[in-house]
Amino acid sequence: MDNKKLAELLFPDNKLTVEEIEKKYPKRNLTEGAQVTRFAPSPTGFMHLGNFFQAFISATVARMSGGVFYLRNEDTDKKREVAGACSYIMNVLFDYGIMPQEYELKGGEIVGEYGPYYQSERTEIYKAYVKKLVAEGKAFPCFCEKSEGIEEIKQQREKKFATGYVSEHDACRNLSMEQIEQNLKAGKKFAIRLKSNGNPKEKVEFYDILKGTIKMEQNSKDVVILKSDFLPPYHFAHAVDDTLMGTTVVVRGEEWLPSTPAHIEIFEALGFEKMTYLHNPLICIKDGEKKRKVSKRKDKELAMSFYAQEGYPTDAVCEYVMNLVNSGFEIWRNKNPMLPYTEYHFEPLNVTANSPVLDMNKMNDISKDVISKYTAQQCFEYLLSWAKNFSLENVEYLEREREYVTKVLNIDREKPKPRKDIFKWSMFFDLFDYMFGKPGHYEIEEEETDACKEVLSAYEKFLDISSKDEWFAKIKEMAGTLGYATDNAAFKKNPENFKGNVAKVCEFLRVAITGRKNSPDLFEIISLLGKDEVVERLKDFS
Repeated sequence: MDNKKLAELLFPDNKLTVEEIEKKYPKRNLTEGAQVTRFAPSPTGFMHLGNFFQAFISATVARMSGGVFYLRNEDTDKKREVAGACSYIMNVLFDYGIMPQEYELKGGEIVGEYGPYYQSERTEIYKAYVKKLVAEGKAFPCFCEKSEGIEEIKQQREKKFATGYVSEHDACRNLSMEQIEQNLKAGKKFAIRLKSNGNPKEKVEFYDILKGTIKMEQNSKDVVILKSDFLPPYHFAHAVDDTLMGTTVVVRGEEWLPSTPAHIEIFEALGFEKMTYLHNPLICIKDGEKKRKVSKRKDKELAMSFYAQEGYPTDAVCEYVMNLVNSGFEIWRNKNPMLPYTEYHFEPLNVTANSPVLDMNKMNDISKDVISKYTAQQCFEYLLSWAKNFSLENVEYLEREREYVTKVLNIDREKPKPRKDIFKWSMFFDLFDYMFGKPGHYEIEEEETDACKEVLSAYEKFLDISSKDEWFAKIKEMAGTLGYATDNAAFKKNPENFKGNVAKVCEFLRVAITGRKNSPDLFEIISLLGKDEVVERLKDFS
């Protein structure tokens, strides 16, 4: 077989050489220890938390080492590509403040010297390398019906097998030049497969930052490196692109571990150095007493759009993801409550090796803490921005009543110990519904209604008091007159001697005015609502 002749026969129009390509991709000029990482999503669906988890790790590793983080869109699976997915992914990265230093806007500017950053625009590069492998006798055309490789890749990935045919069973591996020419004349489509030299009885060794040195069976399958549409599958494109673009650490999900021996054989065939990998664990969720992988179908919290629609602050989501990435972050946060999360430093080796568990209660607690540090003005701007995207019916009111809503947001805020009740903007109007209209129901037991009315009747004398200290002093005085304890120690010692304590009196007032037993500072609520509104609410309850 004249392999050079075969290469020209298969790729007659491809004149670009590997030598010409590599001149365009010089070695990066990096400082010592700097890492080059990438986020390489496939736009076959919209971004979910698992994607974001990987992007977050990649961006953080690059940032902390003084390196480069870039975005590469792996858009070679045109049959499954979702329109608008690439733009959406870019917008998510931008919104969450993990913008790549190098990227490409579809049909627009290219930022960086190592593009194109869309794989579909790099087809001539892949063909040049495939042509070289064919010319060297390391690859061959496959005319089998499954030559496109897409379904084969999908099935074998699900079974966690390396992708390709077992070499000794491959019907096309030893075709003669005459047979190949006949197939081409017949118009048969073909893919290109790497001619494996692997022995499953031997081991291949590679390094993973989290898992250390790993030994696995050598690949012995003739993997597809170019599909019949002349686009490469991930396995080949990864080797070419990450080498040319100077990637130093490949962050990807641990589901790719079984395919790594095949990838290493591709690197070796191309004469490339092996990559350093960081196979991050997959995010799980509690399902009863068991843990399972998060599911796009079952878990709405997996979609990044969920957090935007619900109104979680982006920095709260980032803080939560940092908790998932490295458990040491929580210890650091407790010691540094006011610093931005980006000040936390960890090495790639510190990324969790165990599957983190998606816990929305934890997410909510972190978000409460983050929002509690905002000023009322910041809260309003974030709330308005969220409403413009997801709650249009409230935008006009917010813009018209900016001053009043800001005051509502400032209740128990901007204090040494601010309240922590809001964890997403979508809950604001429900949480504070009593500030925008009279209560629709009251959280009070039927047997306490008469006692509550007695307190309200007595309270009407104090409606004009403007000082909080004076107001509370009068509440205590009123409570004592009505038979409630003004001394908690006395109440605890002999509760049977009293109708209740001052807290119970305040609870009655709170229920009548807000409908709820618990709320932020009652005096601030009363002051904001104003005397006339409070009087009406007291009458409505009575």
